[in-house]
Amino acid sequence: MGFKTGDFPPVDVETFLDKPLMERVRILGQHWAEYGFGSPKILHTIYIAKLVVFYMLVGTLLASLTSGLGPIWQISDWWLEPVFYQKAILWTVLLETVGVCGSWGPLAGHFKPMTGGILFWARPETIRLPPWPGKVPFTAGDRRTVFDVVLYLAILVNLLWALLAPGVPSASMSAVLPNAHGGIIEPALMFPLVALYIVMGLRDKVVFIAARSEQYLPAMVFFGTLGFVDMIIALKLLIVSVWMGAGVSKFGRHFANVVPPMVSNTPWIGSKALKRAHYRNFPDDLRPSHIGSGLAHIGGTTVELVTPMILLFSTNSTLTLCAVGLMILFHLFIISTFPLAVPLEWNVLFGFAAAFLFVGFPVTAGYGITDMSSPWLTVAIVVGLVFFPVLGNLRPDLVSFLPSMRQYAGNWASAMWAFAPGCEQKLNEHIVRSSLNQVDQLALTYPKEIAEITMQQTIGWRSLHSQGRALFSLMMNHLGEDLDRYTVREAEFACNSIVAFNFGDGHLHGHLRNHHLIDAIQRRCNFAPGEFVIAWIESQPIHRQRQDYVVIDAALGVIERGSFSVKDAVNEQPWLPNGPIPFKVDWTRPTPAAEPSVASDAGSEQLA
Repeated sequence: MGFKTGDFPPVDVETFLDKPLMERVRILGQHWAEYGFGSPKILHTIYIAKLVVFYMLVGTLLASLTSGLGPIWQISDWWLEPVFYQKAILWTVLLETVGVCGSWGPLAGHFKPMTGGILFWARPETIRLPPWPGKVPFTAGDRRTVFDVVLYLAILVNLLWALLAPGVPSASMSAVLPNAHGGIIEPALMFPLVALYIVMGLRDKVVFIAARSEQYLPAMVFFGTLGFVDMIIALKLLIVSVWMGAGVSKFGRHFANVVPPMVSNTPWIGSKALKRAHYRNFPDDLRPSHIGSGLAHIGGTTVELVTPMILLFSTNSTLTLCAVGLMILFHLFIISTFPLAVPLEWNVLFGFAAAFLFVGFPVTAGYGITDMSSPWLTVAIVVGLVFFPVLGNLRPDLVSFLPSMRQYAGNWASAMWAFAPGCEQKLNEHIVRSSLNQVDQLALTYPKEIAEITMQQTIGWRSLHSQGRALFSLMMNHLGEDLDRYTVREAEFACNSIVAFNFGDGHLHGHLRNHHLIDAIQRRCNFAPGEFVIAWIESQPIHRQRQDYVVIDAALGVIERGSFSVKDAVNEQPWLPNGPIPFKVDWTRPTPAAEPSVASDAGSEQLA
């Protein structure tokens, strides 16, 4: 991998796309195991520059100068000031809401332009996705109106107002920190922000999720309603709930399949032997090795479960400092792997939060959970923080994976799209958005074949995950001999090109009973039967060893429901050499004799 040149798959560009789909998946999966996406290092440099200069440097200047704190080179003057921490969170929320943090740039499928976010969400007529359009008044429809744009811009204005406003005195803070001189953000400024985000969440769950509201909205509530000591303890409980929720979600068979392809995509690991060691027997067996599984469950699951508990209860300063250092290293490792959702800023914030909360305000200084002003307040906060993670693990169909705190766990709702020949172009023709299909964005710079193979690398990546084997199996079952003629897309990326954001969350398509995004696309594109087929999988409930799925024809609706054993998916090779994994079919849509076949005549003509 060079600075300006990437590691493109070693294939014959002119003939590769003529190979059967699963043969392409095998080749691309094996290439991913050694090179990841193979992106040139200049791309990672752009991400690091954005992170260091735009996020960290500009954010530090903004938070310190607007709060009357010392210059940024005098770190001791500002890093433990509560107002600085509050503004660091709001700065992150602002950038997430604008769309220049997570799910930004080429690694998230934004090539030209690199930003989705504001270019979509401040534009009328783009698709919006209300979570409960038939139940919450004034939220029906999937078209972004002028009201939605004004609502979105009002959120940005309120965030800027809170960021630029100087800190105000706090009697509760002065009582325990008489030498603090930055104050806190005016609590009243949080109320309109919280209200605006809730209204936005009811109108469009995409913006709500993109802003990472499941984590930052509670912090805003704490800023606006709690006294200083209670606020710090509540913020500790919040970050611990995020870490431990992610740790619990890594139980089971999925997570071991996440780490090897993540390590393979790490640009600073130049050793192909080290990357191969995370797989059982490269290139013939790409299931995770003992090394890959060990790194996943010792370096991941164990760290996220044990370390937060040490931080929350430790009264030993050395042990606390070591635990903080471990969590900082944990987040630095995630940053270094450049995961495809690229939540780099989030990881920087959490590394800083670990030091700010647990070194700056240790248990021994009166900031333990027993120091909260009321035990009932502690109980209420804990119940509030764990409610959605518990519900989401028991009933994943009811809660998206981010509020369920399942980030990076490999256990999330996933989907795969398949277009009959030429039909993907309908998305460009009929959907209002600020970019073309991703393959067409790439084709503005590269030959069409290069662009197509680059996009197919994402389905090679998906095949290395457990859900990928099930998704490909469903496509094989439903498209049969026509599968190789279809254009197959990794839906996380494809969804991003439609609504500007995705973080591995198939719930942006809908859920087992409602598929709002697919319905919105169909209303605009009017696909014929067989032209747009979707395989969709729900997350695995923590107490079951099966996952539910649906297969959707955009023109016909759901055509099959059922489930599959997680064990069957995990045990199979990414390219399914033994054929599709077994499924338990619960319902299949009757097929009238006059109904067109899956491979439509229109698609066949376009192929010819």
